[in-house]
Amino acid sequence: MSQFAAQPGPSMMPEELLYGIDDAVATITLNAPQRMNTISGPMLKQLTDALVRANEDRAVRVVILTGTGRAFCAGLNLEAQSKGTDNLSVGSGATPTNIDLRNTPPPVLHAMDKPVIAALNGSAAGYGLDLALGADIRVMAQSAKLAASYARRGVLPESGGTWYLPRLLGWAKAAELIFTGRTLGAEQSLELGLVNRVVADAEVMGAARALALEIAANAPLAIQAAKRMMRMAWNEPFNEHVHHVFLQLLPLMQTEDMKEGIRAFLEKREPSFRGR
Repeated sequence: MSQFAAQPGPSMMPEELLYGIDDAVATITLNAPQRMNTISGPMLKQLTDALVRANEDRAVRVVILTGTGRAFCAGLNLEAQSKGTDNLSVGSGATPTNIDLRNTPPPVLHAMDKPVIAALNGSAAGYGLDLALGADIRVMAQSAKLAASYARRGVLPESGGTWYLPRLLGWAKAAELIFTGRTLGAEQSLELGLVNRVVADAEVMGAARALALEIAANAPLAIQAAKRMMRMAWNEPFNEHVHHVFLQLLPLMQTEDMKEGIRAFLEKREPSFRGR
């Protein structure tokens, strides 16, 4: 397994974000367990870079996003913000007038064509919950929790929650969750459809990786096209969407992978896709 560790900056603990590739699966790991993987300014930039790197790497077919220790991500590093030792401009007196979506993890995550699995090794709160919601699939540890605690901190779901939650839950359930700032256990999260499956704590990465390998065995160009179309379908009428799907289908029909899929079906064997 290849391994990449972000180079530490002056305000960054060593190896706060890890990147590795094994069998076409890239694993991005938030690695600041001493502060429950809360996001620092340097980690924010490293996370964006890692997501872009995985999406652009032809050798990567699926991405797993996870954390070390007892939390997936407990939100932004508010302690450092309050002390003025970080550069997220949260509570610093600065008033930004815009946001660069190219360098912000939630929009970068949303725009990714590669499938993303969030392996929730522990609880996700605030910004961490928004990150988890941005994944396509979520595998959750039995002991983990999802904390929509924004209003309890005097903020709103600032990094995608107001967009994802109504679409995942419907308006009324999303409103109840956001307005109350409620924390959900694993079984509640599964019942609401916020996660795909709940497994024993020790089995989270194994379950996520097994699912990633199952996905990676399929034609990667077809999966990426399907994800693009699913994303577009949320915002366009049916007839326009059918046309867009047809335009995606035409180049796929010319790929080696489609020809291999047909040959494998006729020969009654498992296909071997090459992503071209």
